[in-house]
Amino acid sequence: MAAVSGAFVVTQTSLSSKHHSPSSSPTMLLGTRAFPMNNKTARGLIRCELSSSSVSALQQLKKSAIDRYTKERSSIVVIGLSIHTTPLEMREKLAIPVAEWPQAISELCALNHIEEAAVLSTCNRMEIYVLALSQHRGVREVTQWMSKRSGILVSDICHHWFLLYNKDATQHLFEVSAGLDSLVLGEGQILSQVKQVKEKLRNGFGMVIPGLFEKAITAGKRARAETGIASGAVSVSSAAVELAFTKLPPGSASSATMLVVGAGKMGKLVIKHLVAKGCTRMVVEMIPSGVEIVYKPLDEMLACAGEANVIFTSTASETPLFLKEHVESLPLPGAARLFVDISVPRNVGSCVTELEGTQVYNVDDLKEVVAANKEDMARKAMEAQDIITEETKKFEAWRDSLQTVPTIKKLRRKTDRIRAASIEKFMSKYGKDMDKKTKEAVEDLTRAMVNKILHGPMKHLRCDDTENRPLPETLENMEALNRMFELELELLEEKIRAKMEQK
Repeated sequence: MAAVSGAFVVTQTSLSSKHHSPSSSPTMLLGTRAFPMNNKTARGLIRCELSSSSVSALQQLKKSAIDRYTKERSSIVVIGLSIHTTPLEMREKLAIPVAEWPQAISELCALNHIEEAAVLSTCNRMEIYVLALSQHRGVREVTQWMSKRSGILVSDICHHWFLLYNKDATQHLFEVSAGLDSLVLGEGQILSQVKQVKEKLRNGFGMVIPGLFEKAITAGKRARAETGIASGAVSVSSAAVELAFTKLPPGSASSATMLVVGAGKMGKLVIKHLVAKGCTRMVVEMIPSGVEIVYKPLDEMLACAGEANVIFTSTASETPLFLKEHVESLPLPGAARLFVDISVPRNVGSCVTELEGTQVYNVDDLKEVVAANKEDMARKAMEAQDIITEETKKFEAWRDSLQTVPTIKKLRRKTDRIRAASIEKFMSKYGKDMDKKTKEAVEDLTRAMVNKILHGPMKHLRCDDTENRPLPETLENMEALNRMFELELELLEEKIRAKMEQK
């Protein structure tokens, strides 16, 4: 087995007497250095320097009392900051534009303990989904990456985040996709955003996380189709319009001029709801389709803002479009000017609130509008939860079934290596007296023997429609074969090699 070059950090289950301690066995692991105990996890850390001069890097790992790490299945982890846990000021710094998702995913997958990754960044949430070789180290690496990218301290991120693992992470994403975790319960735009993530994962970013998002879309569609949770649901856009109308002076809505900055999906939905409210005077920055409205180019934004009573902003700009110095020079139409900013990062600077006669509302202010609709939606959400639970079980079963695939491959490779080594030894002793046909017959015979021996074990590892065997039994068989043939180390070697090839 070839050695792996580079360095890799692994965890030790304990430093009790039943395990070999690095300090008591200096010759046990070449280049091993013990680190202090971690108070949170009560585990010691070992750094294995994997060099090409080592006899076998993987054998070093095997001897270093790290059984738990080599056998630990990679974990699905979500590191999330949402409207429920995190202020807007922090969410806008953490936000990642859709165009930058692929680059972010590539950077995350390059982290030492991350195999797969996905980014779900919307106006209400910033969530990173990863498949991690180690939960603790994976979370630490992702958090440090988020801190470096956003400029927010790790301690501040940890203060507001939520962490979910495996089944809980799966269920959370399915609830998100169904609109159960949205500020606006049952809103449909989040399902489109989950689909966007799936599209970004098409370019070979693993198997488990793309599968997770694919199943999340199924769960979201089923929840809406079978429970009616989407019927009558307020959206962020409709809530923004409703909020504006409640804040306008009584009787002024019919004559107010509305300015919509941004003609993406959110902006178009705002226009749709304004039309439904009977609004007839609108100016839109950029060109919408399907609505007969006066539109203006973005460079005329400030001039148009001077004539507007209500300004809705919903662009993807990463810097504010309206600052105090812009707005204070504008003539005031009527008693007050309203900004309803549903962008993250915000399009309207917080300094604008200091101006007299100017009111600024953002996505976090929509809660008061949404609250009135929650009682009826809560009943539908309970119905949708049964679907989420069912789809979560299906995904977990699918994910479990994937575990048998590498075991089957490794078992075949290992037995074939043994067969090939035995043939080579046999041929070096007796092959000189054999013709080509006889040598081929020996090859064929040994292959047939190995296939017959493996037939039984392979049959008990199948997890498809060809065998009527419960999944738990299949997984027990897999674990038994991993122990008997010492395949855990080979599976870890494959993961380490994959990470080293990225460096």
